[in-house]
Amino acid sequence: MSLQEKYEAVIGLEVHAQLATRSKLFCGDSTSFGAVPNTQVSPITLGHPGTLPKTNQKAVEYAIKMGLACHCEIEQTNYFARKNYFYPDLPKGYQISQHTTPICKGGFVTIHTSTGKKDVQLNRIHLEEDAGKSIHDLDENNTCIDLNRAGTPLIEIVTEPDMHSAEEAWHYVTEIRKLVQWLGICDGNMEEGSLRCDANISVRLRGNTTLGTKVEVKNLNSIRNVKKAIEFEIERIIELLEKGESIKQQTRSFDASNDTTFAIRDKEEANDYRYFPDPDLAPFHLTESFITDIKQRLPELPAQLQRRLIATYSLNEYDAGQLCDNMATANYFEAVAKHTTQYKAIANWILGPIRQYLNEQQKDFTTLTLQPASLSALIELVQDSKVSFSVASSKLLPLLLEKDTDPLQLATDMNLIMVNDGNMLEQWIEEAIAAMPDKVTEYKKGKKGLIGLFVGEVKKRSKGQADPKLVTALLEQKLNQ
Repeated sequence: MSLQEKYEAVIGLEVHAQLATRSKLFCGDSTSFGAVPNTQVSPITLGHPGTLPKTNQKAVEYAIKMGLACHCEIEQTNYFARKNYFYPDLPKGYQISQHTTPICKGGFVTIHTSTGKKDVQLNRIHLEEDAGKSIHDLDENNTCIDLNRAGTPLIEIVTEPDMHSAEEAWHYVTEIRKLVQWLGICDGNMEEGSLRCDANISVRLRGNTTLGTKVEVKNLNSIRNVKKAIEFEIERIIELLEKGESIKQQTRSFDASNDTTFAIRDKEEANDYRYFPDPDLAPFHLTESFITDIKQRLPELPAQLQRRLIATYSLNEYDAGQLCDNMATANYFEAVAKHTTQYKAIANWILGPIRQYLNEQQKDFTTLTLQPASLSALIELVQDSKVSFSVASSKLLPLLLEKDTDPLQLATDMNLIMVNDGNMLEQWIEEAIAAMPDKVTEYKKGKKGLIGLFVGEVKKRSKGQADPKLVTALLEQKLNQ
C-alpha cells in the first residue's frame, strides 16, 4: 500500500473576494487599485475616536448575489462583530466581520474533476472589511504600511472540510473565480490581491472519521499556488506522521520560488479574537422582497447556460462548458448564432483561432472588434468551399480581427477564393500526375497515403486556390483508373 492510499487528506478553503464597489464597506473612501499609498483613507477607515461607520448597501447586495448563486440560505437578520487582533496594517486594532453571524449559510459549489462531478459543501459566506497591506521590499530596514486597502469590502467564502485532493481544490477555486466574475461582484484578479485563498489542510488514516490536526496556508495568490501549496503540505504532513511526530496547528505561508511552505505562527483559536457585536453599527434586516428582487436580477448562471447551449444548439458538453468559461464568450457565441446555423463551426472558431489570438494579445472577448455578422460570413465562406479553413484562419482572420470588413470582399481582393472550375482543376491534376510518374506507380501498387503528395502539388500549382476536398476526390478517381 502506497502512502497516498494509506492516508486521506481533508481540505477546507477560505476564499476572500474583494467586492467591486466604488467605496469601502463602512465609508465613502475610494476602493480603486493602484493609487498613491495612504491617499484613500479617512478618519473612519483609520478608526479615529468618535467616527461612525455606515454599511455599504451595494456590498450587501453583492454578498447576497453570491449566496444565491451558491444555493445558500440568506440570513435576514444581520449584524457585524469586532474581531480583535493586532497587525501593523490593521489601523483600528480590530476587523469588522460577520464571522459568527454570516449573511449566507450552507450552500454548495459544483465542480468537475477527473473523477467526475462533485458538490463542494459550503459552511458560510460572510461580509467583512479588508486590512491594509504590509510592504517588505521597499526599505531594507523597515516594513512600509499602505492603508488604501483597509476597509475594502470582502466576502469570505468558507467551505466545509469537504475536499480530499489538490486537484479538487484547484477546480473549486477556478469555479469560485468564474462565479464572482460572472456575477460582476469581483474582478477575480489574484495577482492584484482582489481574490485570495487560505487553505486548511489535515491528514488522517484512510477510513478514519476524526479530523487530523490542521495547518492553514495563508494568502495564496494564484490558482496554481493553491494546488502547489496543498500538494506540498499533504506530503509534509504524511512524512511527519510516518516518523511518528505530532502535527503542530499553525499558520504557514507559501514560497512560490521553491513550491514549499514555512511556518509563520501558531494557529489562533476563534476565542482568541474576542468577538463581540460592533456597538457603532446597527443590526440590519433584509426583507423578503429585497432578497427576491436581487434573485430576479441574477444573470443566467454558467451551469444553467451550459445546459441551454447544449439543448438549443446541439453542442457537446465540452464545447458548451468552454463557451461558458466567461459571460463575454458565451454572449459572443449567441450573437454569432443569430446569423448562421453552423453552431459547431461557431464554437470551433471561437474556442480555436479567435481565443488563441486573444490570448496572444492578452485580451478577452470584451475587447473583440470582429462583428458577429462578419464571423458568420467567414464561416459561411468555409462551409460553401469558397475558402479553405486553413486559409480563412491563417490569412483572413488576422486581418479581420485588426479591422472588421466584409470577408468575401477581402478574400476576393486577396485572390483567395477557391477554384471549383472542373477544367482548371483537371489541368492542374494532369500536370501534377505527369510530374511524378514514379509516385503514380507506387500509388497504384497500394501506397494510398501518397494522395496527400498529389494534393499538395495541385495546391502549389493553383497557388492555394484549388478546393482540396474536390481535388482529393478527382485525384482518387483519376489515379484509380
